Amino acid sequence: MNIILLFLILFGVILFLYMLREAFLNRVEEHKFHFADFPKSFGTVSIFFISDIHRRTISDSIIDRVKGRADVVIIGGDLAEKGVPIKRVKANLCKLKHIAPVYFVWGNNDYEINHNKLIKMMEELQIKVLNNTASTFNSEKGEKWCLLGVDDLGQERDRLDLALKAADDQGFKILISHYPDITEKILPEHDIRLVLSGHTHGGQIHFLGYSPQKRGGVKQLANTTILISNGYGTTALPLRLGAPAECHLISVSR
Repeated sequence: MNIILLFLILFGVILFLYMLREAFLNRVEEHKFHFADFPKSFGTVSIFFISDIHRRTISDSIIDRVKGRADVVIIGGDLAEKGVPIKRVKANLCKLKHIAPVYFVWGNNDYEINHNKLIKMMEELQIKVLNNTASTFNSEKGEKWCLLGVDDLGQERDRLDLALKAADDQGFKILISHYPDITEKILPEHDIRLVLSGHTHGGQIHFLGYSPQKRGGVKQLANTTILISNGYGTTALPLRLGAPAECHLISVSR
């Protein structure tokens, strides 16, 4: 066999194994956000954020690492997709409930499975669906922070106006949207300080540094700060390159 061909085959096998490894990593990225107007009486609020689970089963190692360290769990959409057994979806939700109360926003792929079954399961497990609405948290000193969630922007189901209406005007606001493009609809007067999103998979596969989507990360925008996750699962191919799988432990304080 030609030595060059042998080298190319070996390189291809190694690259494939590396991409497979990146797709099934169980990284928990930690972020600390400080805001001058965050209610002091809450001290530090910790959020476990996971998006784009798709076909994966959440590793017990992640649950063990995060349990006891998060006040709330947020699923940023694409909990599942067509062909994912409903039992696997329920198992993932049950695991997340071991960490803290769970909140969920819809992603585009979530609508591929039985919509009514998923809603019923959420109700049975007491998981709060932030469907163009908000939940407000109150401290003993009367201060507030609000968790807002919008429906799938890609299908034009999002109603940021309704989520803002459901939030307390005096509360510190964190917005969850599967699509990061929601930031194009955020105005200065909305006072949304932080946005958590996914959807892009961080490009999932970058060849020679190029991909149609940029890698996930934190960006300071004119009207807000956004965290875009690479996501935990994959779509189409269970492979990643340059955008390893991840979930997040986020702390927010003054």
